[in-house]
Order: sequence, then C-alpha cells, then structure tokens
Amino acid sequence: MKEGTMAYYSDELIEEVRSRNDVVDVISGYVRLQKKGSTYFGLCPFHNEKTPSFSVSPGKQMYYCFGCGAGGNVFTFMMQYENFTFQEAMQSLADRAGIELPKQEMSAAQREAADRRSKLLEINKVAAKYFYMLLRSPQGVHALRYFEERQLSKETMQHFGLGYSNKFSDDLYQYLKKQGYEDDLLKDSGLVSIDERRGGHDKFWNRAMFPIMDANNRVIGFGGRVMGEGEPKYLNSPETMIFDKSRNLYGLNFARVSRRSHILLCEGYMDVIALHQAGFDNAVASLGTSFTNGHANLLKRYTKEVYLTFDSDGAGVKAALRAIPILKEAGLTAKVINMRPYKDPDEFIKALGAEEYQKRIDEAENSFMFEVRMLERDYDLSDPESKTKFFYAVAQKILNFEEELERENYIEAVAAKYQIGFEQLRSVVRSEGTRGGITREREKVPLKSGINEKKKKEDGMRQSQKLFLTWLIEDERLFALTEDYIGPDDFTEDIFREVAELVYEQHAQGEINPAQIISRFTDEEQQREAAALFHARLHPMETRQEREKALKETILRIKKHSMDVRSRNLDPTDLAGLQKIVEDKKQILKNFRNMTKKQKEEAIEAFAEYAAENVPTAGNMRGSKEYRTLLVKVLTRRAWEAVGGMKNEY
Repeated sequence: MKEGTMAYYSDELIEEVRSRNDVVDVISGYVRLQKKGSTYFGLCPFHNEKTPSFSVSPGKQMYYCFGCGAGGNVFTFMMQYENFTFQEAMQSLADRAGIELPKQEMSAAQREAADRRSKLLEINKVAAKYFYMLLRSPQGVHALRYFEERQLSKETMQHFGLGYSNKFSDDLYQYLKKQGYEDDLLKDSGLVSIDERRGGHDKFWNRAMFPIMDANNRVIGFGGRVMGEGEPKYLNSPETMIFDKSRNLYGLNFARVSRRSHILLCEGYMDVIALHQAGFDNAVASLGTSFTNGHANLLKRYTKEVYLTFDSDGAGVKAALRAIPILKEAGLTAKVINMRPYKDPDEFIKALGAEEYQKRIDEAENSFMFEVRMLERDYDLSDPESKTKFFYAVAQKILNFEEELERENYIEAVAAKYQIGFEQLRSVVRSEGTRGGITREREKVPLKSGINEKKKKEDGMRQSQKLFLTWLIEDERLFALTEDYIGPDDFTEDIFREVAELVYEQHAQGEINPAQIISRFTDEEQQREAAALFHARLHPMETRQEREKALKETILRIKKHSMDVRSRNLDPTDLAGLQKIVEDKKQILKNFRNMTKKQKEEAIEAFAEYAAENVPTAGNMRGSKEYRTLLVKVLTRRAWEAVGGMKNEY
C-alpha cells in the first residue's frame, strides 16, 4: 500500500469489496446503460448531454466519460455521484456485497483526529441543549417572544431545536468549562474565542439560536439572530473540522426524507422553518453563503428537480441567477417560484397560506425563461434598436444549448412570448452561431465535486506520459521492447509515476488490473486522472512503421524530459546520479543511428542544451558569458552530428 493513499483498509480488503461489486451492475442502478460491443454506454450523470458519451467497461471494471473526463472505478463513481468520502463509499459497497468491514485500524494521528471530531460534535450537542433550555427559561423570554411573533408553534420550535444564547458574553464558555472541556477544544469548536486580554468569550450571545444539523441529524454549527440592536443581524458558526458551509444545507436532515420529489431552495432559516410548518417539509437553505457546486452535488443525492424560492428583491434575483447555472451543471432541473408581491416564503405563507403557495409551485417558471425575463430589464423593448440588441443577447443564451432540438424548443418559446416570428429568431440564432462558431467543439460544462471544472489543455509532456502508459496497458508486449529505455522513475508527473509503479509491478506479477490500481488512490481527483490514463484516445496508425516511429518519438521525449528534470535537481556531489544521467545519454547515443530524422534532431538538441547549461562560462573582452554559453551549445551540436554520422555503434 502506498503511503498516504489509504487511511483505514488493507489493499486486499479494498480489492475484495471492489471485485464483489460489478461496475456495470452498480452504475445501472443510477444510469440507463445500453450495450454496444463489449462496452456499455449511457448519458453521463455528471454533465448535461443528449448523446451518450459515458462508457462503462466490464473488462476494465471502469467507467469513463469522453465528454467531460469523469472516470474511475466503482468507488470513484459512488464518491462522485453520492458525494461520499472514500470511507463512505467503501462502507456502502461493502454493505451491498454483504461484506462486514472490520473495525477501522487507525494510526495515532487518525485516531486523534477522529476523537477530536467526536468531541467537537459532542460539544455542539451540549451547546444546543443548553441554548434550548435557556429559551424556555426566564432569561430567554424575549427570544421566545420573537419566535412566537414569527408565528412559530411550540412543536415547530422543538422540531428545529431552537434556542437562545444568554446576554452574558462568557455564559456558554463558563458552562462548557464546568462540563470539563479544555480551552483548545472549545476554541476549535467555533463557539468560543480565547485571548489573553479577555480570556474566554462566546461567539454567540443574546441571540435567537438555530442549530445547524448535517444530513445525519448531528449538530455541526449554529446560526444566531441578534435580539434588539446589533450587528451583524445574523451570525453563523465559522468553518471548523465538522462544519463546512459549502457542503451543508439548513433543513436537509428533514428534507432528505420528504416524500415530495423536488426540493425547495430558500435563502434563510426562517423561510425554511415557515415552509416546514406549513407542510412543505422539502425546504432547505444555504448557510449564510452563496450557493455552491458542493450544495448542488449534495442536492443531487436526493432529488433531480430544485425550485428556487429566493427573496423577490434585487439581491434575491441575483442569487437565483447565480444558482441556476450551478444547478444545471450538476444535471439538476431548476425552476423559479414567483412570490410577488411578498418578499420571501415566510411573508407569503403568513399572508396567503399554504394552498396559494402550492399554486405558485405549480406555476413555477422555467429557469431559462426566467433568465430571459431578467435580461429583458436591461433593454427598452419600445425602442427598435434596443429591442434588436435584446434578441441578439437572447440568441447568445440559446446557443448554450448543445442539442439542436433543445435550441429549437427555446426559440419557439421565446418567439411566442415576445411576439417575434419563429423563423426570424431562428435566423438570428444561426447568424450568431455562425459568427461565434456554433459548429466548433463546445467547451465542456463544469463537473460536480470540482472535477475538471474547466478542461485545461495538457502540455505535450503530460500527453506523452499519458500516451505511453496507455500503450503499455493496451499492449503488454511493449514492456519487453521498452524496459531498457523507460522505467517508472522517468515519469515526472507525480500521479503518472505512481500509476507507472503500480502498472510495472502488476505486469511483473502477470496481470494488469486498472480498477485495482485506481483503488490505491482515495482522492477523487487522483482517481479521475488515473482513470483517464486507461481511456486515452489513441490515434489510429495503419502501418508498423508508423507505430514504431510514434513509439520511438514518445520514448525519446519522455527520456529527454526525465534527464532534464534530474539534471536540474542534481546535487553536484551526487556522483551516482551524474553517472546515471551519463549512462542514459550514452544509451540514447547508442541507438542514434536507428532514429528518425526528427528523433535525432531532438536528441542532439537535448544534449546541446544540457552541455550549455552545465559547462561553466564567464565573460571577458573577447566574448560575453552569454556568447560563450551559446558557443558551447553550437559546438556540442556539431560534434554530436558528426558522431551520429559514423558507422560504428556510437
């Protein structure tokens, strides 16, 4: 097992769980797959597409999307789709296969971290109970009155565990100290600040308290609304070891078990509570932060459709416009609820009741048409010039739809709403598409959990290393042909070197198992990169000569880069390292006469550059340092060209 790649389970146990969960069977539970030859294909669950590019290989026990680059084994899929940690994916798949996992054997550091997490959860639970008690005590009467004025029932207050933080700024600190908790732990909880001048003092005081729970009903943080005057009006726990605002949603612990098929996304705690009290137990809210990809991925675990019920003011509209593309990128359908003339769901429910709110849900606006309607506000449709600009702006938005049918449908919808001829608007869309290159390959949409958010163009060396590993995996005969020239140490990219070590190790043992290799990595991004190595698109080469030429050029490129990296990092006293570089140079030189013209040119240039970098030069009246360095390079190049033309071996 590679250090740092696996925290809790042995390689043997991981492989047993993986092998007992066929990747096709598992993914079929989430994605409709159709067999084509030896591979299964379906629509990728990690980005929006209409043409299947998501492949699942029973032979490799892997999946890969040729559209967005998502890929890995059965563990990776569960981590990506369900937003699981590796340990959670391991447990889920073990349960599926009927395998009982042993109690986790942790290192001292891991055990310490787990204990600390447990104690922080315990502190938050104790604090929540204390706040709950204070709300129902004489000290909390004004906070209780606040909740009652917001028309919350005692049952609702109890359901959400609402409470009150005392007006004394060290009240909770003193209480927790009496419970036996040490200062360093209290500080890490985010509930207490400690400094030399003031000592311990509370994060929350004189506030109506909203316990924040994770999906498993554990208290992980708090929100507090100030009583009376004070800033900020709403205050949230800072991020801690157990509290990540971007990966948790208020009310999700209740909404996740709702029988409703969709989820209502709100802005604030009171909106969520008011909706739940009115019977809409599928409402959630972000935790004092903008809606993120992490939130969208979390929602995807429980629904396919999200209704935005943000405030109807300018800030709410902006928040909705930010959230819509994030939801779409996660593969979720988004609709927007109109709450006018009221500001938010809480006000709406109080004024018109649950029945009217349900009508607004039923009448919710398509998110694209909402975006168009908001775009309209920037133009004067009574002015012909401004109106024309508006339609060109809409055309640009329509072009974001990859499928022609979808573009046609939205052209029809916009044309009907704004009373423009269908053919006219379609002509504008086509005109903008031609000008902007509608036929060019579109940029891939960002993925969930941060995977490949903007596909970067890989440099040539990464491509070469990836290509060579793919060749080795596809044709194991290459090991015998290349082992004298290339080894795992020649892969300069960390992830490629680790995979290469495992590939060479498995080859020596008689069988390469891609899915098992991926299991050696617990980081989702590393798993994706490793998966891509086994699914690189190979350019078809018809003749043996073409294949040999491509292989030689790739080997030379990798080896040259490897030597360059080692040369730059070589300690002057490292004689063994220097000898290794010299031997590698001689090996290339030995085979120089069999190289292609391009290979020879690259080899010559590599050695000339190396000589120029390592031969000491200094300037004087007869020539500058730069000139002498260049001269070394030129003379080296000429010398090697001469050697390369000889009839002997090297």
